Amino acid sequence: MDYISKEKTYEIIEVCLLAGRIMLKNGAETYRVEDTMTRIAKAYGVEDSDSFVTPTGIIFSLEGQEPTKTKLIRIIERTTNLEKVMKVNDISRKISVGNIPLQEAYHLLKDIDKESKTYSDLAQVIAAAIASGCFLIMFQGIWQDFFAAVIAGGAGFLCSVYFHRVVQIKFFAEFLAAVLIGLIAFGSVHIGFGAQTDKIIIGSVMPLVPGLLITNAVRDLMAGHLVSGISKGAEAFLTAFAIGSGIAVVFVIF
Repeated sequence: MDYISKEKTYEIIEVCLLAGRIMLKNGAETYRVEDTMTRIAKAYGVEDSDSFVTPTGIIFSLEGQEPTKTKLIRIIERTTNLEKVMKVNDISRKISVGNIPLQEAYHLLKDIDKESKTYSDLAQVIAAAIASGCFLIMFQGIWQDFFAAVIAGGAGFLCSVYFHRVVQIKFFAEFLAAVLIGLIAFGSVHIGFGAQTDKIIIGSVMPLVPGLLITNAVRDLMAGHLVSGISKGAEAFLTAFAIGSGIAVVFVIF
């Protein structure tokens, strides 16, 4: 590649890593993160770049200059916000066609990174509650159990959000949420508010199921990213195990 100043080299690395970090934190697949970083680097004049992405970290280096520039960043928290992934993809495409200078790209990515949640916690809880009722009907439940599933699903999702903030252990929060869902389901049937305990539980736990994580694990494995695919698959398995364990505890009690 053509000679690039030391300052610009570091700026390119920062832009690439910032784009990769935003995407990885918000639910993008590993191969998409690596491809985006490579394309951004190439658009700014770096033909040879290497990246190694795992669910908990990114290593990125620029080749062709001595010494080779390499940087590592850690990813501590991960969530699902596909709107941010879409915005980074849009900026990446504009960079690839030469429409965004380096400094402007960095500031645009910073603005995306600083954006708060698209929806408030209350909106997410309401959406989870309504989705739980709809899942119950989809799984051939009866309308009598609809509101019981709405209450159980909303309460379980709220419990998951709250305990995840109190205790930074995701699986513990999901375990407690599943326990609460099971208790509400059994309680609603016991008092006559609901009729089918199993259908209420199935519908209510669906907002907690790591569907995107499972999908990304399979896609990463198919793309040849074995480390990331297996890691995400293990995380999805532990999440499902936490949910199942919480429900099992309630079944043992009752």
